[in-house]
Amino acid sequence: RLRLRDFHLPYSRITPISNVGLQVSISNAFAELDGDWRGDSRDHGSFDLKAENVYIKISLRLGSDTAGKPTISTSDCSTRISKVRVLFSGKFGWLYNLFHSVIESRFRKILEGKVCDIVAKSVRNELQTYLQTLPVTARIDAKTGIDYSLVAPPTATAQSLDADLKGEFYSLAHRSTVPFSPLPLAFPSDHDRMVYFGASSYFFNTAGIAYHKAGALVFEVTDTTIPKDADFHLNTSTFSAFIPQLEEMYPNMPMKFRLSTPTAPFLTIGPGGISLRPIVDAQAYAILPDSSLAPLFTLSLVRNVSAVINVRSGHIVGSLDVGRIRLSLKDSAVGSFQVRTMQSLMNIVTSSALLPRLNARLDEGFPLPLLDRIQLSNILVRFHQNFLLLGADVQFQPR
Repeated sequence: RLRLRDFHLPYSRITPISNVGLQVSISNAFAELDGDWRGDSRDHGSFDLKAENVYIKISLRLGSDTAGKPTISTSDCSTRISKVRVLFSGKFGWLYNLFHSVIESRFRKILEGKVCDIVAKSVRNELQTYLQTLPVTARIDAKTGIDYSLVAPPTATAQSLDADLKGEFYSLAHRSTVPFSPLPLAFPSDHDRMVYFGASSYFFNTAGIAYHKAGALVFEVTDTTIPKDADFHLNTSTFSAFIPQLEEMYPNMPMKFRLSTPTAPFLTIGPGGISLRPIVDAQAYAILPDSSLAPLFTLSLVRNVSAVINVRSGHIVGSLDVGRIRLSLKDSAVGSFQVRTMQSLMNIVTSSALLPRLNARLDEGFPLPLLDRIQLSNILVRFHQNFLLLGADVQFQPR
């Protein structure tokens, strides 16, 4: 029986191997063990064993399973132990110590043969289990999720290890095929960070599709959602300044806007950042005394929107900044009117009531595909053509 008392790994290194995966090299390792030995009922005792200058080289083959999760196995292993020292104690320990050189040589060969067996078992039972903690899908909220499954086994070169993830939002209620394909990513040759994560415009645009199909891009604006410091109320009296006939048809009645996107928003990413020009339908209603709704008019709103992106606590977070809107009349149940006269008012309605809700959701963030107990630091955010590049150093937090 052996008991491990001390173990040191003064030098270890992980490097990629082309067409295989990773190589783990350990050198100058030291192990100190003790154990019990027994010959017969009178011949027993204990021993101390020290293994010095232990060298281990392990090649790990990376792949993926049918669920898109990573797999790992040992493809090659070699061990060399430069020196083993054994000291026996017990009634006949002095006798065994006379033959220590022969015994130590035997121990060294046994240990060298056992190390790779232990490594293979550890990779199979522990490292593979740990890799399974990489999320294939992540539930974002009650309506959407993200598919982070591997679309192919990881590929290794002499300089890097690359993994292609699906990176696709989907509706939890009804998942459907995305009507466009992702563009290839051309990563820069920077190596200042340990890992780089590229999120293409495809990734963000599938979010727009998923939320649009899930009915999540529908917002209602009432007088209670207008900031208290605004110098108007959301009612027909306010809008009769732009639509005089409102005062006659629906005198001094509260109003409600229903904001929705007729199509999923579509963004672009370039060196200057993220930008989009979403189209929003603003359906106005008068709230009648019996709480029923009378349709008034529908405006089409188009405005330039830019996004600020960052990473916090393993999540992509963001916020939106909007420019002035461009209005057009889409439909009216109260006759014709000039929509440009209510430009400033609709700016307030959309910016003060809608934007805070969107930014609050974006501030919650969307999870990155990280293994358990992995923390990111020294984070870098860069915009490139058609994708966002995130760089970070990685720290593993032991249990």
